[in-house]
Amino acid sequence: MDEELRSLTLRLRQESGASSAYERLVVTDDHEELAGVLTAVAQPLWARELAAFRLGVAGDGRAFESLVLLLNHRDPPRCASAAHALARLGDPRTARAAAALATNELRVAYALHPVRLLVELRAPESVPALITTLERRLRPHDPYRTVALACVEGLGTLGDARAAAVLNEALAHPALAGPAVAALARIPGRRQP
Repeated sequence: MDEELRSLTLRLRQESGASSAYERLVVTDDHEELAGVLTAVAQPLWARELAAFRLGVAGDGRAFESLVLLLNHRDPPRCASAAHALARLGDPRTARAAAALATNELRVAYALHPVRLLVELRAPESVPALITTLERRLRPHDPYRTVALACVEGLGTLGDARAAAVLNEALAHPALAGPAVAALARIPGRRQP
């Protein structure tokens, strides 16, 4: 059992009250049963999350919509487990959905996990979305420094020259300056500022 699944099952065991329905969903290998949880009425959130996660890591595309909704949830552990499953799902729509969530200013408080997912995916949408998100975070008194930091670090990981301008702008922000220097150093052919 990987660490993300272990963390998810511990959290959801408590949330479900260790019910028999929870125990069944943890052990079943029946994808039809798991997919049924995603479409059935009146299913608790913990059951939908567990079913979507298990289907997602198994590569079953029926989990996509549920996982995208969970990626944008107000509860960070739900976002993290959804990002983990989406990264393994292999659905070509994932990067586009993560980019839309990362750049949605109305939901920027929940953009951390979509940003991290974009870095992991290394999709064509990743660099433009991270640049856009970081540009918006460089405004004076922006409260979303963790999102800005994730963008800076992610752009460094991706090492794309298109990020140089926004990373240079990030140098003016004390909380981002060190990581921005490190990110700029990872862009091939760039000299350190």
